[in-house]
Amino acid sequence: MGEEGQRPTVDNGFAKFSDVRGDSGTCVTVYVNDRVKEAGWLDESVLKLVLAKLFETSQYTVAMSSDQDAQKIIDASKTEDQDMEQLKNQPGDDHDFQDDEQGNEPDTVPENEHDDYNSVKERAKYIPLRLSLGERKMLRLVEAAMTCCDYTTRVDQPGMRPARRTHAQLKGITSILRGLVTACDYAAGQKLLEEDNFPDYQVFFRQMFEIARRHKIMNPEKMRTEYGKLVYLLQDAVSPTVLPHLTFSCKGPIETVYKFLMERDGLAVLEDKMIEVATEEILALKKTRAQISKEIQRKERAVAMIKSKYRSSKLSSEDIHLCLYSICDNNSFLNSNRVPIDKVIDFLTHNFAPDRIDEGYSLSISSGENGARLSHSHERQYYFALQSLTLWRDIVDDMFRLWQMAEDDLLSETVTYSSQDTGQGMQRVQQCPKTYKAMQTILSRVQKKVNHWVGSSVIHMGDHNVPNSLSFIDKYTQVPRILGPIVVCLENLERIYEKDEGIQDMVDSGYGGLDKLRKDILWDFFRSAFDGSGADNFYDAGSCIDGRLTSAWNWCSQLPTKPFYPIFKLTGFIGFDGDFK
Repeated sequence: MGEEGQRPTVDNGFAKFSDVRGDSGTCVTVYVNDRVKEAGWLDESVLKLVLAKLFETSQYTVAMSSDQDAQKIIDASKTEDQDMEQLKNQPGDDHDFQDDEQGNEPDTVPENEHDDYNSVKERAKYIPLRLSLGERKMLRLVEAAMTCCDYTTRVDQPGMRPARRTHAQLKGITSILRGLVTACDYAAGQKLLEEDNFPDYQVFFRQMFEIARRHKIMNPEKMRTEYGKLVYLLQDAVSPTVLPHLTFSCKGPIETVYKFLMERDGLAVLEDKMIEVATEEILALKKTRAQISKEIQRKERAVAMIKSKYRSSKLSSEDIHLCLYSICDNNSFLNSNRVPIDKVIDFLTHNFAPDRIDEGYSLSISSGENGARLSHSHERQYYFALQSLTLWRDIVDDMFRLWQMAEDDLLSETVTYSSQDTGQGMQRVQQCPKTYKAMQTILSRVQKKVNHWVGSSVIHMGDHNVPNSLSFIDKYTQVPRILGPIVVCLENLERIYEKDEGIQDMVDSGYGGLDKLRKDILWDFFRSAFDGSGADNFYDAGSCIDGRLTSAWNWCSQLPTKPFYPIFKLTGFIGFDGDFK
């Protein structure tokens, strides 16, 4: 058997049994006892059936030395290397990634097409590295520890004296740290309990918490309660009152694609002109099977070329593969979260116009009517909704950078928080200078895109509306959850209308037809979800940056009172909040 991570080839002994192909270096060891030997399972005909069953769901092929095609399979890795070398040296490959429907237009992205802030190299600074199998095991441990602990319940009780609170924080933090060590190594946990030698495990603690934080950034829909407890625990662990007692910091930098490549002198990977093709997400949309297959093949060739071009003694092909697919994960996240916003923007621009008012579908609102806190003409409301959606899209597009800024603010050792009753219970109110500056940059960029800005430009952060950057991140990860069900309802409406005669009768008699129903839903949303409602006063809601999202949430809470609510239920609507697990 070769070492873990070693690429299996004929030269290092993998010809002695079935050759395992691929850069992952997967080695499989099967241990058998005497009963298996006595039962005759080591007979080649029986063993082959057993191994074939084990590998039936994988991409691997079982071949025995007596098989006719055995040598061909064994030689496959050498043949693959030779083919890759020929592909690398083949003239004109740089211009071969083309789409038949696009003529001679290359798939590579021309220089200067994207702004510097949105280039792959710049985004890679904030794209977390995909977790390995070993890291996923550690993730499950941290997630289990956070699930069963009640840290925030104990330390954030109102009315606690500072000294008592610091004692509760230290007790809760050290209990979690001891539990993590004990779960991995019982003897080490016993020693830690006796000697309190926490600094000896500083690297271990940082790695464990970094893995959980990285997983959360990559998957915002996961760990929705566990992450809050985790980040508040780390916030206390680095605070000026607790850190001197711990004598070490549990906070470590997030492992990003840029950092990983920089440590291995591989930043040139991010500047390759085929990086866009190699990391794109293949979306089905309305493409034919042949088109999808061609895009997949083009992507695989781009990945293979980049791996072959940049691999070195410091940077293996598997390392490059990991980085490319981590960037692809980021693209997948952006597509899935931006698509609902883009579709709602399309609904607005295709069904309404700022200079035209269809009869009965004016978007104008007046303060005091139906809970509205703003007064806008049809044109002004159209642009107010469009600009709000555009802002949300840019925020989601830059979410990974914002998340890193938010964690930097939350886990700051100099900017502390205070416990305050914000009207929504006791909250940790903390200033967020880095997140606030990043939001100002995004807002300024959006304002330059539009002709004129409608409404206030106030960004609430570090006050009773948005107590800290965790609340800020949580608010804007909800945008796809708000818009997604609306898009699903409108897209499925035509399908259920044509499929069921009873629904046809209901829609035609009760809602005036399919087109009218669709436009009624959009008209109500673009008026009531952007009317400044949802708070007790104008300052908390209104037209400010935070208030726009507050109004949208308020519309969601009122959906059961809308006349078209049964249509949402018929199209599969179950709620806006998603699953907490």
